[in-house]
Amino acid sequence: MPVLVLSPHPVLEASPSKPVEGRSVTLTCKIDLPAQRQSVQFCFSCNDNFLGSGCSRSPKLQIPALWRKWPDYYQCIAVTTSLTTNRWSLPIRIPVQRIPVSDVSLKTRPPGGRVMEGNRLVLICSVANATGNITYLWYRGARGSNLGTKTQHSLTAEFEIAEVNRSDAQQYYCAADNGYGPVPSELVSIDIRVPVSRPVLTFGGAGGRAAPGDLVELRCEAPGGSPPIFYRFYHEAVALGNASAPSGGGASLNFSLRAEHSGAFSCEASNGPGAQRSAAVPLNLTGLSAAAENRRRLPPSGVTAWLLGCLGLITVALIVCYWLKRRLGRQLDGPVRSPRRPASQESSYLNSPDTGQPVYENVSTVRDNEVYSLVYCTQQELDPAAAQHRRTHRTSEVSFEGSSKPRNINITYVDYGDTM
Repeated sequence: MPVLVLSPHPVLEASPSKPVEGRSVTLTCKIDLPAQRQSVQFCFSCNDNFLGSGCSRSPKLQIPALWRKWPDYYQCIAVTTSLTTNRWSLPIRIPVQRIPVSDVSLKTRPPGGRVMEGNRLVLICSVANATGNITYLWYRGARGSNLGTKTQHSLTAEFEIAEVNRSDAQQYYCAADNGYGPVPSELVSIDIRVPVSRPVLTFGGAGGRAAPGDLVELRCEAPGGSPPIFYRFYHEAVALGNASAPSGGGASLNFSLRAEHSGAFSCEASNGPGAQRSAAVPLNLTGLSAAAENRRRLPPSGVTAWLLGCLGLITVALIVCYWLKRRLGRQLDGPVRSPRRPASQESSYLNSPDTGQPVYENVSTVRDNEVYSLVYCTQQELDPAAAQHRRTHRTSEVSFEGSSKPRNINITYVDYGDTM
């Protein structure tokens, strides 16, 4: 079997010859082969470590991404099938080009650089383009007092201030470097806002007392807080209006009083998340009519209806009790009376010879030596001749007995039906 004769050494080439960091590179192992090419395999190594899945019959190998870390040396080897002849290429170093940092910027969270005192502030440094590990640096003030440093393989990095205070209200910037020198960002101003304190509500010129129709000024002012401050005014739980203080301080609301404005007033101040409410201040209206005052103090309609229903029941019960008491008293205290008889339509008092019954009755009472006689009669059926005689010869007979010395005799006709 003939022995393969290879050229003295294979040659290793990289394409592109100066790749950019993070891009792919193709390695090619070139050698002068005899006609029996199929009997040769190629292997690639980096720093004496084989690359890929091992040797193959292809003289090329692609590296997906090449990074600039340490100086790396690459070689290739041509191996015959009989393993009797091996030839190594000379080692080469591939110069990896790193993309310099560009367009460094600084942003904040919350956005805009406005943060409430005591809250967290995050400084975000970012670059538009760069390769490799990037070192980020944050600075405070125009002179560049360093706050912190981070190195990471990323286009952005964050630095956090857990709780800001008023002394942190300064200018900030950051810088990024991946081996070509630090590139700074623009300056960013940080505004530390102070939350509003509890506001105080006052009445301008009213002194807590006013009359309907007066023009009243409500003045609300928070002793502390960063501008602008937004104010809202309330009567009881109803909003009356809004006002703002762009430069800080207090704000006023003018309005005309009405009768229903008697009560408590308050205001609210805010310059960001959260608001502070003032204490309630009463306003007493003078000159209210009695009717208006009563309407203002009336209980709810449901309570009124219940009270009226109770009073109605009590009134009906009292009337029934009074009527029963009067009727029972008359039955117990009244004089003894004869049973009611039908009233006579004629004034004649006769004895009926047919029935033998008297046609009148005499009831006498004595009081203080005075005799009172009550006479009533019963109408009887008469034949026509007797009735005619009675109309032409009407007689009345009245006898008084039982008193030896009658005085001031009075005859009184009483209708018993009216006395019951």
